[in-house]
Amino acid sequence: MPSSRQELLRLLAAKSFRLGEFKLSSGATSDYYIDCRTTTLDARGAQLTGQVFLEEIQSRGWNPKAIGGLTMGADPIVVAVAITSGEIHGFLVRKDEKPHGTGQRIEGFREKGAQVVIVDDVCTTGASTIAAIEAAREFGFNIAGVMCLVEREEAKGRPSVEAAATPAKFVSIFTANNVRHEHLSIKKDG
Repeated sequence: MPSSRQELLRLLAAKSFRLGEFKLSSGATSDYYIDCRTTTLDARGAQLTGQVFLEEIQSRGWNPKAIGGLTMGADPIVVAVAITSGEIHGFLVRKDEKPHGTGQRIEGFREKGAQVVIVDDVCTTGASTIAAIEAAREFGFNIAGVMCLVEREEAKGRPSVEAAATPAKFVSIFTANNVRHEHLSIKKDG
């Protein structure tokens, strides 16, 4: 029986990884694209995502009251972990303050001083992860850790996120090379 982590990697490789010519949100081009939402919004993928993120949080000794990140990539991860844990709450960070109603940028869990974990689906330059870190700190959260599902291993990504997260640690569940290798393995066997 494969581990949850191995099963999640296999699902990402099969459902979320594509080879070709792609323009990234950073403006750069790449010979591959990873759309994690096709995995994190899949029924089994959501279960595995919640389990793997929760196991990683627990193994690091983080004890967050909530987990959250910049909307859209973080949304399914936040919900999966909240449901799997049954005790870690969720929050979402809007790209900008809401221009109507209460004008909140943080939606969901809102307890100032609480320990939280920031999550993202893919980290390339780290811009969306950093935006979530900054918004969470501005709100008054204490960041226990920062996690992404897949790190693209771009030159500036990890160092930028680590600098923004300090003293919290930045952890990636998988690297793009992990997913690419698994994708090619599936193609070879398939």
